[in-house]
Formats: sequence, C-alpha cells, structure tokens
Amino acid sequence: MSYSRPADEAAIQAVLADSYKAWEAGDAAGMVANYAEDATAIMTGSLGDSRDVIRESMAMAFEGPLKGSSTYNKQLSLRFVGRDAAIVISESGILFPGQTEVPESGKVNATWVFEKRDAQWLIVAYHNSPVLAPV
Repeated sequence: MSYSRPADEAAIQAVLADSYKAWEAGDAAGMVANYAEDATAIMTGSLGDSRDVIRESMAMAFEGPLKGSSTYNKQLSLRFVGRDAAIVISESGILFPGQTEVPESGKVNATWVFEKRDAQWLIVAYHNSPVLAPV
C-alpha cells in the first residue's frame, strides 16, 4: 500500500489556499465554501456548529475586528486517516492591517480535519489553541 497521495494532497492544499484567499478578501461565504454543512469550528470562547453559523460569525468579524486582515499559515503536517479522511496541523495567526508578521503571542496551533465526500475534500472540523500558553 502506498502512502504517497499527491493528488489528494494537492486537493487539500487547494481547499486551504481558497479559504485563506477568501479571508483576505473579507469573503465569509467564500471562506466556508469548502466546509461541510455539518462542519464545526472551535476557537477560544466560541463553537460554530455548522457551515452557516461559521459563515455568519465570520461575516460579522470581517465587518468588525477582522476587517482588512489576512492570515499567516505554516503547515506542519498532513496525514491521511483511512481513505477518506485527513488531518492538517498548522501554525497560524491573524495579520491585522499594517502588520507584516504575527507576534508570537498571536500565533495558534490549528487542527483541520478533512473528509472526502462525493470525490471532494471538505473541511469537517477546525480547532485552534494558542502556541504559547498564557502565563
């Protein structure tokens, strides 16, 4: 059995790239376009329990505190779990207008869970936590 899955890896990378581009454009619908309807997103203090809830939350954030922001993302690993699931671990952070790098205190470790449904890779779960534990 081969563990090399370049086509699937490329498809997952494309989903992430599309999501990052949509964030930079402040496009909440585009950001969640490749999320499953039943996707979950857990971030400090919040739980989005469907694609629609995540989209609505991001739309409000893009009009408010995240207006004009983009993201920093450094993929740390990608591994497949069976034929139709994958986990991506990344170091991420928000770049606010005028910033060229994310301060260490703003970086998070993120877990992205993907599932292949009807030949398409979708984000089914996302979770992040601070890289540095608060003191």
